[in-house]
Order: sequence, then C-alpha cells, then structure tokens
Amino acid sequence: MDLVPALEEPLDRPLKAVLGPATAKVMAEHLGLHTVGDLLHHYPRRYEERGQLTHLADLPMDEHVTVVAQVADARLHSFASAKAPRGKGQRLEVTITDGSGRLQLVFFGNGVHKPHKELLPGTRALFAGKVSVFNRRLQLAHPAYELLRGDGEETVETWAGALIPIYPATAKLESWKIGKAVQTVLPAAQDAVDPLPDTLREGRGLVPLPEALLKIHRPHTKADIEDARSRLKWDEAFVLQVALARRRHTDALLPAVARKPRPDGLLTAFDDRLPFTLTEGQQRVSKEIFDDLATEHPMHRLLQGEVGSGKAQPLDALVLTPAGYRRMRELSVGDEVVVPDGEIALIDGVFPQGEREVWRLVLSDGSSVECDDEHLWIVGPSPDRHGEQPRKVMTTREIRRNAFAPDGSPKWYLPTAVPVDLGDDSGPPHDPYQFGVRHGTSIPDAFKNTSIKNRHALLQGLLDTDGTVDADGLSVTFRSASRARADDVAWLVRSLGGRAHVLPKETAYDVSLALPEEFAPFRLPRKAARVRPRPKDDTFRRGIRAVEHVGRKPVQCISVAHPSHAYVTDNFTVTHNTMVALRAMLATVDAGGQAAMLAPTEVLAQQHHRSVVEMMGELAEGGMLGGAEHATKVVLLTGSMGAAARRQALLDLVTGEAGIVIGTHALIEDKVQFHDLGLVVVDEQHRFGVEQRDALRGKGKQPPHLLVMTATPIPRTVAMTVFGDLETSVLDQLPAGRSPIASHVVPAADKPHFLARAWERVREEVENGHQAYVVCPRIGDEEADPKKKSAEDEAEKRPALAVLDVADQLTKGPLQGLRVEVLHGRMHPDDKDAVMRRFAAGETHVLVATTVIEVGVNVPNATAMVIMDADRFGVSQLHQLRGRVGRGSAPGLCLLVTEMPEASAARQRLNAVASTLDGFELSRIDLEQRREGDVLGQAQSGARTSLRMLAVIEDEEIIAEAREEATRIVAADPDLTGLPGLRTALDALLDEEREQYLEKG
Repeated sequence: MDLVPALEEPLDRPLKAVLGPATAKVMAEHLGLHTVGDLLHHYPRRYEERGQLTHLADLPMDEHVTVVAQVADARLHSFASAKAPRGKGQRLEVTITDGSGRLQLVFFGNGVHKPHKELLPGTRALFAGKVSVFNRRLQLAHPAYELLRGDGEETVETWAGALIPIYPATAKLESWKIGKAVQTVLPAAQDAVDPLPDTLREGRGLVPLPEALLKIHRPHTKADIEDARSRLKWDEAFVLQVALARRRHTDALLPAVARKPRPDGLLTAFDDRLPFTLTEGQQRVSKEIFDDLATEHPMHRLLQGEVGSGKAQPLDALVLTPAGYRRMRELSVGDEVVVPDGEIALIDGVFPQGEREVWRLVLSDGSSVECDDEHLWIVGPSPDRHGEQPRKVMTTREIRRNAFAPDGSPKWYLPTAVPVDLGDDSGPPHDPYQFGVRHGTSIPDAFKNTSIKNRHALLQGLLDTDGTVDADGLSVTFRSASRARADDVAWLVRSLGGRAHVLPKETAYDVSLALPEEFAPFRLPRKAARVRPRPKDDTFRRGIRAVEHVGRKPVQCISVAHPSHAYVTDNFTVTHNTMVALRAMLATVDAGGQAAMLAPTEVLAQQHHRSVVEMMGELAEGGMLGGAEHATKVVLLTGSMGAAARRQALLDLVTGEAGIVIGTHALIEDKVQFHDLGLVVVDEQHRFGVEQRDALRGKGKQPPHLLVMTATPIPRTVAMTVFGDLETSVLDQLPAGRSPIASHVVPAADKPHFLARAWERVREEVENGHQAYVVCPRIGDEEADPKKKSAEDEAEKRPALAVLDVADQLTKGPLQGLRVEVLHGRMHPDDKDAVMRRFAAGETHVLVATTVIEVGVNVPNATAMVIMDADRFGVSQLHQLRGRVGRGSAPGLCLLVTEMPEASAARQRLNAVASTLDGFELSRIDLEQRREGDVLGQAQSGARTSLRMLAVIEDEEIIAEAREEATRIVAADPDLTGLPGLRTALDALLDEEREQYLEKG
C-alpha cells in the first residue's frame, strides 16, 4: 500500500533476489505478491500460542489448514496395488491429537521414509494440508510439516516469537514458509512511509505504520496484535475513503444539466392521475432524487426497494371479485378483482410473505380489517366546511402512530367503494324482495353475489319487515334476533356504498344504517314517506377508530393491474398496495431530457415497459391520437425486436420524440443515439458490468444522472453502500423473500436416498397440478477447458452438472412420463419464448434450465425448484432463483442439492440460505463468508485485494469515521499536496485498472 524504494523491490530481482526464485514465483502466481511491500501486507490470518493446541474438531472440509499438534501414534502398513502387485506398497498412518480431537495423516510410496523417521510418538509439529474424508474420518493426505523441537535453529522462537502466525497459504507454499519469507523482508518495514496525517494518527492513538507491520508479523503479546490490526484497518479504510472522496469531489466539478421538473408539466399531470398523494417514504425518496437531479453535477444514487414488498394481508382476508368475495389465499395471477371506482382489473402479481405481525384496523361502524404494518391505505382527513380534503396514502404503522385528532376523534377516514354488480347473470332463485320479506336466519350467497338491483330489492324486503325510521326521518334501524342476519344486512348496506353499524342489545341486534340517495331503504309507502334527505356534508366514509395488534399470521400481498393499484377488501374497505417508481424519469422528461432504463433481461424490460405505459395511460401516448397535452412517448428497445419496430424506436430516440426508453443491452450499441440523455436508470445493478453502464452514460451530451436500483442486495452492492461511493435511498422495506418457501439442503453424496426423495417430491407437486424447475450451473455442450477449474471442481474431480445431461437423465429415470423441457441462454429467442409460453400455460411439467430464469420469470403455478450443484452458485443468486417459486397461492419448495461434505464452507453457505428468507441478512452472510473482493476492481474474489484486514460488516464504525476524515481532508486539499505519504499510498492502491474503474463507476 505504501511503496517507497525499499518496499518496491521485486521479490525475484535477477541479480540480487530477495527470496529464492522458486518461492518468489509461487508467491507471484498464487498469492499475487510481487514486491517486498506486497509481502509485508500479506497479514497472518490467525495466531497459535506455543503450548496451546489447535482444536482439530473445528477443521473446515476441503480447505488448506495449518494445525499445531502432537503425534499420538504412527504405523507403517504394506499393501498390494497395481504399482506394487506383490504387496510391497507402503502406507504410513500417523495419528495426531490436540487433546480435544484426533486427525489422521497419510503418506504413501516413497513419501513414507522421512516422516516414518521423524514423526515419532510425542513429537510436536506444525502440519499443513487439505482436509479430506476417507472412510468417514477426517484426514490430511501427504501434509507438509515443520517439527517444533524447542532447540536448534528451526525453533518457533526463531521466526515467530511467543505467537505463531498462520498465514493465508496455498498447496504449493505452506504457512511457515511464508512466515520465513516475511522474516527475511521484515527489516524493510522501517522504511514504510506513514500515509496517515500525524494529527489524525495521534488523535486516534494509532501506532506508526512501521511499528504496526512489525507487531502484526512478530507479535510478543495479544495486545501487539490488537494495536497492529487497529492501525492497519484504519489505513485500509482511510486510504480507500480518500479515493472515494476524491471521486465525489471530482464529480461535483463535472458539468451536468440540472433537470428540474417544470410546474404543471408531465410529472404534475401524472401525479394528478393518482387518486392519492404519495406515502411519506415515497415523498422522502423522491425529494432526495429530485434534489440531486436539480444540481449541475451528475447524480450517483442507489435506490433500494421493490414493488410489492410488504403491504400484505392475512391469507384469510377477503378480496372482492366480480363473483363475490374470495379469500386472499385463493387468488392467483390473472384473477379479476373489483377496484374502488367499480371497474374490474386483473391481478398481475401474487406475493406470499410468510408469517408477519398482523394489525386490525377497527372502523367507526364497528367493522374491521386486518393487515401487516406496511400495508397501504388511501385515507383522507375529516371533511371541513370546504368539503373533501386531499387523499393520501399511509401505511398501517403511520396511521397507528398518529390515529387521533386532538379531541380524540378519528383523524383518518377511508373512502367508500362504488357499488358493483356481483355474480353471473342468472340471479337468485326467487324474487329478492319477497325473499327479504320472508327471510330466514341468514342470507344465502346467491342473494348476496348478485346485481345491485337485486341486492337493493332484498335489503328493502328486509327493512320493510323489521326496519324502522326514527322521528327525525334520518336514522334507520334494522332489528334481528339473529347476529348472522344482522351482519348480512350490514353487508348489503356496505355493498351499496352505505354505512352500517351492528349494535348488540339485551335480546336482539340492532343495525344502524344509512344509504346513498339513489338507494331508498324502504319500498312500503308508509315507511318511505317518513325518510328525509340526508345533509350533503354527511358522508359515508368510515373513520379509523383504533389499530389493534392481532399477532403473527401467514400473509400475502397482491398487485393489481390498474392505475389506482387499489382493491376492495373485508367489509367493502378500500385498500391499496403498490408504490410508484417512475417519477424521476418523468421529472427528467419535464426538464427537456430523456430517460433510459436498462433492464438485465428482455422479459424484465418488457414487464417494465408494460407497467410504465399502464401507469401513465394517455401520458405515454405523445404524438399519438388521444395523447394528453403533456404526453411523451415510451419506447421499448430489445435485441429480438423486428427491424421495422427497431428502426422506429431508434428514430424516436434520436429525434427526442421518445422521452423514455426501456431496454436491454441493445441500448448500449453504437447505433443507438439520443437527442438529450439526461438520466440513466439501471435495474438490478449487480447484473451489469461497469463498462456496460459507462457505455450508456457516454451517450449523453454531458454526463447524465445515474440512478441505480436493486431489490436484492449482494455483497458488492452492500460494500459500495457501506463505503459510500453512491448516495443511498431506501424505499420502504427490502423484500423478506417470497415466502412461504421451504428450503432444504439435499446432501446427495452422504445420503443418496435424499436425492431420490427430492425427485419423488417433484412428482408429487406435478400430480397436485403444479410445476417445477430444475436448475443446473452449465448448459452441457461447452468445450471443457482443463485449465479452468474451480476449487470445488478440484475437490470433486468432476465438472458441474449440465442442463442437457440432467434433462436426459430425468426423462429416462426418476421423472419418466412427465413433460420435461430445457431452457438456456444459447437458445434462439423464439425458441426460448415458445418454451416459456408452454411452461406458463401449464403444458410443461418440469423446466430444466440455467440461471436464465433468475430474473423476470413469473409462473405462479410453479411450486418446486431443485438446484443441482447448489454450492456452485452464490448466496444472492440462490436467493434470486428460489424467488421463482412460491409466487402463487400454494407454498414453495426449494431443494439445494450438493455433494460437498457437511463440514465444508460450501455446506455452511447452503445451510445459511436454507435458514432464512431475508435477502438483506443473506447478503451479510455472503459478505462475511466471501469477504468483499476488491471494491475498486472488477473481480469480486481473488488473492489480490485492497482489503486485507478490513471487513465491511464488522468494521462499519471505522469506515464511517474514516469517511468523515477523508471528506474533510479532500475538501481542504483535493490534490493531497501537503500529504505526500497519503498520495504515495493512494498511487499504490489505484493502479491503472482500478483508476479506470473508479472513473467509470
């Protein structure tokens, strides 16, 4: 990090090599260590105390380890083999112990002679090798070892003092050999120039850098290690924060067109279309984005949030459909629901959310409705003398924290739903009015789920029989000995847009009710004549009297394909459950610019385009017949579009006719030109390379503003967020996963019958009318590259399972007789579409696919997913994949198949995925296990990283403090002319590749 001449010396200098050429070569190739400075910054992973033995019981599978232990037993065996057919083969088995566990070492052939002489019972040594399993016992095969004799030149004290440093090592270079190499170059640590300003270092009580390097490699006490780590963590955090602060400072100097929405323009027209104002969260996030857009330097903002997250109701809640009420659990995508203005709309998304805390809104007429804390409600305050007040959207949480006016009355009122016809055209079996006159205990559904006319007639029959009107001519009451009958009357009143309150009396139930003018309560003249018109300011809205906690219940939310995004729930209550994420693009168009949204797949681009057009209505019909005054054109651009449609889209972009374009990588092509690109919105940020984003941003006359959206945080995104090179906005909650999805690890190698059971479960799902996915890491027709093998490949000695192979085996074996199809990225787009259409239509039982299904595929009937070689996928990718199931009313099942041993890090990762559905928690687990990779480079993993000591999850406080210091220092001295040590450290951190990355990022 701090390169001065002594530390810049190459480890393999031809004339005077610091280390032996073989050692230097291995360090360069396997650890990315080329100079003395690189080696000094290769810190120990942990330390062993002399006399303190390693816990052998905690050894991780399939990883290179170093242990300190004592030989308990050593035996030499002879055996016959192909190479030694006469029984002259030799195998040395050595058992070592640390007092808490035992581990077997195995040596074969000519390799047995030296350890047979040296590893005698009672001998203590350092052992290094890769942990494997043989006959269900842990072992190290042919481990390297270093004897700890306690006297002579090779003692631990010679190179490690009282504590033995254990370094990150490779199969070709053991920890103690790295330790000896470090001791060779350790005197050069005195030449390290300190990057921290003296005032900062002294103010925080940090040791000088040379002292920190000495203490980290040759500590005498645990306090030495803590001193060194504290200092080196600060170096990494601070130097990186300075790099990011300088980037932000430079961005502030870049020119960009300020995009301020004009008054009464497109954005205002869009907002006026909505039957409510935005939630507080939406208003806050919108303000953050609009403030950035209004500045004359490019916005760089990360928006975390997802449409449909939270905002759920219990599965036993009711939703009004054209055929009457249905339970929330029974709804599927494509079902029709009634929206508050009386129109019919389709459900375009069903999102089970597992169990959540549920609350009950108690309304002023005694009715109630249940929901979660994030559920959205269209509410208005109590009307004043000027009439109706503007409506707004509030969450349950916001309502319960601010539910009452100063006088104790309800502060918020729910609007009434427009009455609609229900059921089919056949109507009830008898005349509704006559049935009402001769009613029984309760009213059958056939008389409730019928036309408005029939329901009104039925209610009049009931009221003519048991209804009364008070002397004032306004108060109408129905009396019944039956609670069920009273509830039915209240139901009928609310279905006609009226208000009804059931009041228990000593021997009966009274229903106090009021109806709109068009629905007379009585048909009998003697009763009808006594009814007086209601005052105009006496509305039928119901106040929210209380919000009560119910407890945990299984819940789900639905998305309604209608501009209002609202539906009618229990007791004809109006509710709402989506959010608007379009306003930044509309503001840019208002300001004369164009907005481009980059989606990772064609499926997702098409979904975004359809959703935007539906939300905007005639505002998306710019230049077309019927388009609104402030309308613009919204175009779609993907790789598989026809030539004519593509030509028209390109023309609309270059002329400025299209204010908004939504597309895939096709937007990046050279032939795509914009009239004035003002905003780039990137969806699912982690699926795009920096170069791709940069290519799109480069299409603006000046650098456009950048808004990055993500619903599922992944390690790199979390790292960027914590380090702060993007400003961050959080919109509501991140999704807690598409639950209920039961996830289980299937250990195929340890328990092959578990895998057989997995295929039985798939058959059971299909027999129950559902469908399943099988996901594989490879397609299957690739040319194998023997040079490219992952660590797991080396461990398992086989390539990853492939779609084509697995599909063939399943159709001939455990899934024989089912309709199985394949889907992968190298298929022709028409073929992919055809396969997905058949699967979505239920014609295909099982789809064997690659991760092409990861984003944007929505088949609610698919309930099971089997992920083969699940250990080959990242945590966030597994989370995304399993989100494809459990999207309908039936629960989902995700089976993670692996052959990795139970003690391996890969199995621990899979166990973590199976244990939680919280995407944010999974991203933290992933980050803790894989570390951050190189935050400034393109690789997310690898030996060479700018973060050797710092962990963003554990060290958030250090990072936050370092960011403040870096911002202050860069503001005072952007070129760091007064801090040459810091400038040197920065140059070492930012090689050419990372400098370019930061410029683009």
